[in-house]
Amino acid sequence: MSAVLERPLTVAVPATSANLGPGFDCLGLALTLENTFTFAPAPETDFSGCPPRFADTHNLAWRTFNETRASLGLPPQTVALSQTVGVPLSGGLGSSSTCIVAGVAAGLASAGLPWDREETLRRACAIEGHPDNVAPAVCGGLTASFVTEGEVTCLQSDVAPEWRFVVISPPYEVRTEDARRALPATVAHADAARQLGRCFGVVRALERGDGALLGRASHDRLHEPYRRPLIRDYDACREACLDAGACAFWISGSGSSMVAACLGDASAANVLAAVPDGLPVRVLRAQTAGTSIAPCDV
Repeated sequence: MSAVLERPLTVAVPATSANLGPGFDCLGLALTLENTFTFAPAPETDFSGCPPRFADTHNLAWRTFNETRASLGLPPQTVALSQTVGVPLSGGLGSSSTCIVAGVAAGLASAGLPWDREETLRRACAIEGHPDNVAPAVCGGLTASFVTEGEVTCLQSDVAPEWRFVVISPPYEVRTEDARRALPATVAHADAARQLGRCFGVVRALERGDGALLGRASHDRLHEPYRRPLIRDYDACREACLDAGACAFWISGSGSSMVAACLGDASAANVLAAVPDGLPVRVLRAQTAGTSIAPCDV
């Protein structure tokens, strides 16, 4: 095969919040914040729009693009990669997943293959290692996902339109390795059983706009008790947001971002005003479209 990317294309990938409290490594939600990646044929590899430390061939989107090509028997291709970064780096909002999904999607497109969500998800999950972030990034909305012998199953659910998500992104990083290392090697059967019903409760609450149910369901014992010490603002933010009327509060992914789930604009405004001063915060909604890919002019 000798297929190459012949014209520029842009891949837009939404931010995601994984776990949603009790849904450790299986639940995820796409949010109305995104990273965009424009891949353009070029005689030399070039990077723009990304932080300087990612402006080289270690750039995850660029690397995934050419790894995807290699998996199809295609040689590397030089491209000018332009990024518009909206998702905080290393903040628990799926920044790395946006890069992986974009690289896979562009790599498949460069081979002349049509846009295929299932194939993109399968490949992205194999690279990421688990589907909790890449599934909502690819498919949009609320997802419950798991992997069986390399096959990804992604179950999508609607999100009631009145949900607002107040996202707090402290200006410091919680390394995924540290967050994983903080977890115990085993959990009690009682804790595992306790989580199962609550996972379904979170899904049902987000589908129906049921704030009381979400509040009852969003109590985790598998990861948040061990990760909260890594986020020095967790306790103050949680107390402030719940006191201001948030229905639930959770760590987004492995942190440091945190999410307060609210019903309606007025509630979200109250919670937004209650967030401790000095912390970056934004109000987002569920993003239902997932990843988009389209030719463009640059």
